[in-house]
Amino acid sequence: MVSEYLKQNTAEYHDAAEKLFNSEKIFNKTFTLEDYKKIINTNYLMLLHSEDKIFGSLSDKYSEKLQLNNRIKLPLIEKDLKSLSLENQTVSHNLQFDNEHEALGAMYVIEGSTLGGNVIAKQLSKTEGFDNVTFNFFGCYQENTGPMWKNFKEVLDTEVTEENYNEVLSGAKKLYTFLLNVN
Repeated sequence: MVSEYLKQNTAEYHDAAEKLFNSEKIFNKTFTLEDYKKIINTNYLMLLHSEDKIFGSLSDKYSEKLQLNNRIKLPLIEKDLKSLSLENQTVSHNLQFDNEHEALGAMYVIEGSTLGGNVIAKQLSKTEGFDNVTFNFFGCYQENTGPMWKNFKEVLDTEVTEENYNEVLSGAKKLYTFLLNVN
């Protein structure tokens, strides 16, 4: 299954992202508003440079099965930017996905960020200093986070054949590399 293949082969990138964002501070309640601004801004840049390209690379088959209209996150994170008094930016990097499989790999990174983001939002909503923070991006699926992730993994595992695993992994690595180096 490609979802397991991705999980195993991107673990070091995932761990590096958690370290970059000081994730351990979220759970020991020392995460600050400045830490949150950094994580939102970095995720915003990731979405700004990738979301349209990913969605534009996917065939109608994937648009329907993945309910892409319900997965658009850029406008949500732009609301978070505004509430945090951060500025919108323009695309400044040439991030490309060579095919549909790479786009699916990049989407794996984004969908994974919302899965983890749901946990982050719940934890930070109980942390001092986050009373007035809206979690539009990290809370985007609300109670549907689990089902949305499950649907994404099922579509990947059903539709992607083993000969395309490396292309999917390539897309995930491209987006993780961008995320880790965008600041």
